[in-house]
Amino acid sequence: MIYYDKVSKVYPDKTIAIDNVSFGIEPKEFVTIVGQSGAGKTTLMKMLIAEEWPSDGAVFFESANIHRLNRRQMNKLRRRIGMVFQDYRLIPNKTVYENIAFAMEATGKSSREVSADVPHVLELVDLGHKIWNFPKELSGGEKQRVAIARAIVTQPDIIIADEPTGNLDPTNTYEIIRILQKINELGTTIMLATHNKGVVDTVGGRIITMDKGKVVKDSREGKYIL
Repeated sequence: MIYYDKVSKVYPDKTIAIDNVSFGIEPKEFVTIVGQSGAGKTTLMKMLIAEEWPSDGAVFFESANIHRLNRRQMNKLRRRIGMVFQDYRLIPNKTVYENIAFAMEATGKSSREVSADVPHVLELVDLGHKIWNFPKELSGGEKQRVAIARAIVTQPDIIIADEPTGNLDPTNTYEIIRILQKINELGTTIMLATHNKGVVDTVGGRIITMDKGKVVKDSREGKYIL
């Protein structure tokens, strides 16, 4: 589904963020990308939605070279990718329902679809009882679960989660990872970036380890060793 082909990213100040990286991710995989801050994890993820452009190489989604798509094609591709961020990015003056509905409306979903799907997706992340709360009334873990609900409500093919537990305590961290695993079991590809060893040990599965912009290990043993 996804393939990074000899991808490099060098910024104008000569900082090398990504250094000749190649790997693929198959449909329905749960892949964890690990490494310390500055290893290049976020840059890789941003390339997948064309928020960053490679200096060399190419990034493919199925057969499409992402950075050669026109605006219409890119918008269509982004609808197939759900994003979960460390800082939640919820709209503060909208309720939980309205935050998720907004994401659906942006893709052209009808009011009937919104009213049917929002409660369902909130039950999936165990937040049905918070549907009319505002973000300020939620804990950090609850905010992140709303962000996940927003990411999956349009039924994307892949979820990109960039340090989604970075601001959470261990209990909420475990809950977020459990939900991502459940979403993966339902058939959605998960691409998770983290530097949290505990998260990696919980998830197991395939681990891609990055250091200074390079992939230094690609293992299916589910261990974070750097």
